[in-house]
Amino acid sequence: MSAPDALNRLIQRQMTAAGGWLAFDRFMAMALYAPGSGYYSGPLRKLGLMPESGSDFVTAPELSPWFGRALAKAVGEALARTSTTEVWEFGAGSGALALHLMGVLGERVSTYHIVDLSGSLRLRQQDTLHAYAGRIVWHDELPEQFSGVVVGNELLDAMPIQLLVCRSGLWHERGVIATEDAQHPWAWSDRPTTLCPPVEVEGDHDYLTEIHPQAEAFVRTLSQRLKAGAVFLIDYGFPEREYYHPQRHMGTLMCHQGHLSDPDPLVSVGAKDITTHVNFTGIAWAAQEAGMAVLGYTSQARFLINCGLVDLLQDASLQERAMAQKLLTEHEMGELFKVIALGVGEPWEPLGFTQGDRTHTL
Repeated sequence: MSAPDALNRLIQRQMTAAGGWLAFDRFMAMALYAPGSGYYSGPLRKLGLMPESGSDFVTAPELSPWFGRALAKAVGEALARTSTTEVWEFGAGSGALALHLMGVLGERVSTYHIVDLSGSLRLRQQDTLHAYAGRIVWHDELPEQFSGVVVGNELLDAMPIQLLVCRSGLWHERGVIATEDAQHPWAWSDRPTTLCPPVEVEGDHDYLTEIHPQAEAFVRTLSQRLKAGAVFLIDYGFPEREYYHPQRHMGTLMCHQGHLSDPDPLVSVGAKDITTHVNFTGIAWAAQEAGMAVLGYTSQARFLINCGLVDLLQDASLQERAMAQKLLTEHEMGELFKVIALGVGEPWEPLGFTQGDRTHTL
């Protein structure tokens, strides 16, 4: 049985068991993570610079090694400030970020831990990181207790979300039902719900948006299990007041395939990425409620500049500078991507937030 057929049958079984309707977070979880047939657990290449490589999108570590080299300054500072020696990366992609961090941090890192659900990406990571084979450890899940500096680049955006739709002033949860069309087996179906966004959305127009209980639960779990250390999460998103702005009435749900974007996760299920932006206010609240402090929040551009990226590029080639510029420019990744840092114990100000901190906007 092909992977798409296996995935469709799995979704159908789960849908039947649920009475014929699946909340979108359950559908998204299977589409991305079903063993052997989900997008991230299957053999597709996923990450790369160009579609000719068979990839679907590019992340900052693949775009430029200077991203990881600048981030290494912040990670190194955090290791020293928290008296820890281990790095934990969640969703390590191709392994490029780990390679660049280890190249700078060297012996300051006793063990580099990678927590990743993708078997195919793990093989790619092992190949990328063969020079550090004795110091890299892979995990399928987070241990009950650990210490160190946690790094997650484009991690939260791939966590399943719940879709909410407001029509005529009433909120509905958007889910998925089966059709009789073999070419288009899935369709949307909305049900009334008591769920709603964390803030009231102004206006009386129809409105589609997302809430992020799984991402917030992940941060709470980190807070409970991280005994010493800090957390750096880098992703595209907004603070709450921007996320639920009345003009953002179509939500942020998006798919990526072959370096093209589309808004329909019910087509080519398992063959493309499904993602949403991050509500960083919700992440900050989840961390604080579980006992962690918010150490800083700012744009990726400001964070990398604070970490010395401009100085690091002085000896880089013109081509390397051009690629690194995409990390900083407002119309590329510099403003859309944000960085939030969380810490255990007494708060301190990390290097990446010394200028341009936006914590007050959360």
